[in-house]
Amino acid sequence: MSGSRPPSPSDADGATLAALGELVAIVARLRDPQGGCPWDLAQTHSTLIPYVLEEAHEVADAIRQGDDGPLAEELGDLLLQVVLHARIASETGRFDLAAVATAITDKLVRRHPHVFDPAAERADDLEAVRRSWEAIKAAERQQRVTASPLSDRLAEQVRGQPALAGAMTISRKAAAAGFEWDAIEGVWAKVQEEMDELRQAVASGNRAHAQEELGDVMFTLVNVARWCQLNPEEGLAGTNRRFLDRFSRVEAALGGDLGGRGLAELEGHWRAAKAQIRAEETLLPTPPQADPAAGGS
Repeated sequence: MSGSRPPSPSDADGATLAALGELVAIVARLRDPQGGCPWDLAQTHSTLIPYVLEEAHEVADAIRQGDDGPLAEELGDLLLQVVLHARIASETGRFDLAAVATAITDKLVRRHPHVFDPAAERADDLEAVRRSWEAIKAAERQQRVTASPLSDRLAEQVRGQPALAGAMTISRKAAAAGFEWDAIEGVWAKVQEEMDELRQAVASGNRAHAQEELGDVMFTLVNVARWCQLNPEEGLAGTNRRFLDRFSRVEAALGGDLGGRGLAELEGHWRAAKAQIRAEETLLPTPPQADPAAGGS
């Protein structure tokens, strides 16, 4: 493409480049076979997978909390994963951090012709940008594969998504292609069927089978969420927050000592915590409701 490129690194913020350079140097020191950190030296791309996922989820949680301090810290942890993976690859001559940065820079320029190519058609709204982005991605995908049935395209699309988000993507695309129940009653029946199969698998003692059936239950519940226009990721994240809020109140009521408590006592404190939270929520000001007659965008 003949469009203009972004400013060269020499035009960028020197302090930012210096900070990134220091991080790269520290990671290199940690990976130094002579005097580096044994833990860092033992890591591979595969062993770091749980940490990449953990840091990405912690970034998302910090965004939900709306606090810049934790967000900056979590973004730093995620950046460390990028630098560490690049360092591991560079040690065997496969690629380095410069190649990572160049690849994403090229991709951004290629997928934003409305910004970087003066000859390209302008995209002045979000929908136009989305259409252009998807068209360019489809063209890139076509260059990589000779045949792309829906299953292949979905496999590529969900490989970078968490399992829950991937399940929703698969569910939506499959339904759009006609692989769909006639009514939500069919989805609920499927939930019950999968629950029964999970119970049987757990009772059999076969953990591998039980794991498969657990996945089937969760996938079917994702279909329920799709039918009801709910977001399963946000729903589960909210449940996690509510549980921890209630659990912290139970701990406070028991002075931090849960040991030796009977289930009935713990359940009583749990219900009291729920009632306390509910009472606090009723005292919060009610947000103004939009006037249905006023319309909206």
